[in-house]
Amino acid sequence: MKIRKYLQLVLAVLLCQAAGIIGTIFTSPAIPTWYVSLNKPSFNPPAWLFGPVWISLYTLMGLALFIIWQQDRGKTRGKNTKTALIFFMIQLALNAGWSPLFFGLKQPGWAFTEIILLWIMIVLTLVRFYKLSKIAGFLLVPYFIWVSFAAVLNLSLWILN
Repeated sequence: MKIRKYLQLVLAVLLCQAAGIIGTIFTSPAIPTWYVSLNKPSFNPPAWLFGPVWISLYTLMGLALFIIWQQDRGKTRGKNTKTALIFFMIQLALNAGWSPLFFGLKQPGWAFTEIILLWIMIVLTLVRFYKLSKIAGFLLVPYFIWVSFAAVLNLSLWILN
């Protein structure tokens, strides 16, 4: 792999990790204060699990992004590739926006609405990625599963509080 491809791979992963960093800015201060005071469902994972899971998911997302980014290299990018990349960026922005709503503004209801939009964009992105590269599509499946779980958890927290 040429140095340029390595740099593109690193950039793709770092771009996704940046969404996590944005989330951490809002999450970290709220965990020991607001979040610990919430009534939680029995299936609420331990707090220590979220960091490693999200780091892993953002890495997989970055790898998927890199694979799609490499599509049609050297040629005019096809419409399907452009659309897939646009969908990816929209879902990544929605991903970054969830933590400020839930933890920053302490609005689980608004966060739930936002996570449903995120979930829809993940599905659309996953389908587009899969059509371009089965590997890229499969790399997004754990993310889809985790966000599906997170949506149920978000809804439960909203109902319980």
